[in-house]
Amino acid sequence: MTEKLKVYVPPHPLIQNWLTMAREASTPPVLFRTAMTELGRWLTYEAIRDWLPTQDVSVQSPLAPAQGRLIRSDIPLAIVPILRAGLALLPGMQDVLPAAAIYHLGMVRDETSLDPSCYLNKLPDQFPPDLHLMISEPMLATGGTLDQTLQLLTQRGLTPDRLRIISIIAAPPALQRLNDKYSGLVIYSATIDEGLDDRGFILPGLGDAGDRSFGT
Repeated sequence: MTEKLKVYVPPHPLIQNWLTMAREASTPPVLFRTAMTELGRWLTYEAIRDWLPTQDVSVQSPLAPAQGRLIRSDIPLAIVPILRAGLALLPGMQDVLPAAAIYHLGMVRDETSLDPSCYLNKLPDQFPPDLHLMISEPMLATGGTLDQTLQLLTQRGLTPDRLRIISIIAAPPALQRLNDKYSGLVIYSATIDEGLDDRGFILPGLGDAGDRSFGT
C-alpha cells in the first residue's frame, strides 16, 4: 500500500504563540522576523525528533563511565530555503542544525496564473545518497512552488523519506496536490488554514510572508 502524505501540526504552546504574533496585521517587521525565526526553530526541533540517525556511544563523565547517544556525524544534513520567505525561517532552523549545508533556491509566483518559476538555483547536480534535507517554505497555498522544488530535488537523487518540509501555514489545495504526487512526504506546519482567496492567498493566513519579513 502506498504511504500517503503526512502532515504534523505540533500542539506546542510556543508554536501557537509565535503563529498568533505572525498573523497579527499590526506586528512590525522586526517582531515578525522574530516570530518566523522562533517558528523555524521549534518546528525543526519537532521535525527531527525521530528522523535523524543516531549512534550509541560510551563517554566518561566526571564521576563514572556512561552510555549515551549522538547524532551520527557521517550523515550529511542540508537545508533548502525557498527565497524569499524561506530565508525568514532559516536562522531558527540553523540554531537547531548548525552543521547543515545551505542550498538556496529562488522561486517567484506569477500573480495572475499562480504558476511558479525559478530565478535562482544553487542546488548541486547530484545529492549524496544518504543526505537528509529540510525545505523551508513558510506558506503552502496552491503547492506549486513546493511541487517544482520537489521535482528539482528528486531529479538530483533525493527521495521523500529523506525530506522534511517546514511550513508555517498550509492550505488544503496544496496538501491535496502534494498528496497526489509524493507518497511518503512529511510536512511540519504550525497550522492548516481553511482555503485560498481569489488571488491564491491563504485565508486567514498571515499575508505575504516575504513582504512582511523584509519590509518591502
